[in-house]
Amino acid sequence: MNVAIFGTNKSALEPLVKAVGFTVTEKNPEIVLSFGGDGTLMRSEMLYPGIPKVAFRDNTICKKCSALPHEEILSQLSKGEYTKETLFKLGAQAKRKELIGLNDIIVHNKDPRHGIRYHLSVDGKDIGHEIVGDGIVVATPFGGTGYFRSITDSFFEVGIGIAFNNSTERFDHMIVEEGSTIQMSITRGPAVVYADNCEDLIDLSPGDTVIIKKSPHKATILTPR
Repeated sequence: MNVAIFGTNKSALEPLVKAVGFTVTEKNPEIVLSFGGDGTLMRSEMLYPGIPKVAFRDNTICKKCSALPHEEILSQLSKGEYTKETLFKLGAQAKRKELIGLNDIIVHNKDPRHGIRYHLSVDGKDIGHEIVGDGIVVATPFGGTGYFRSITDSFFEVGIGIAFNNSTERFDHMIVEEGSTIQMSITRGPAVVYADNCEDLIDLSPGDTVIIKKSPHKATILTPR
């Protein structure tokens, strides 16, 4: 089997990978081994979108990693002893640009000294009046244990989560249907949109709108049994 290893310390995992008979390659791998933490897994999905991923711990912060020894994970992988989970992603569209996130889409104030003002709607229905704060975090269930949880102190397993970041008025987080369309219109900025650990950003000014919804793109995670 041809596999790619992604991570800053990937050379440490390579001898174990070759020992079970895998061929290490950077082009057209059948499986990608993410060697690091949760952020490494996000970056590996951006570099190799849609190709099945296995998360190996090389960082103290890796909630998505198995606790099994690396040798055991590789042994099970070589025998096909794993579970396969297909995950949906979120897409954000603004100013004729698009970002794709496995964990979340975040709209945040660009200037930390000033909050932003915005209107939010879900499937065409307005959510209250104009909101003032640092922005929103729109998360998938896979990403719901990250930034979304740090804001809301909760997580979810179905749907799309919306967390309000430092709003001047208290807004409870929302869980909406997986097929929902979320629209955010900026009335005072500047703001910025980003996804996961992607380096690309979309700048937003007053009058700009960002639409966030389920993307047709998917991710596949393999977990040893």
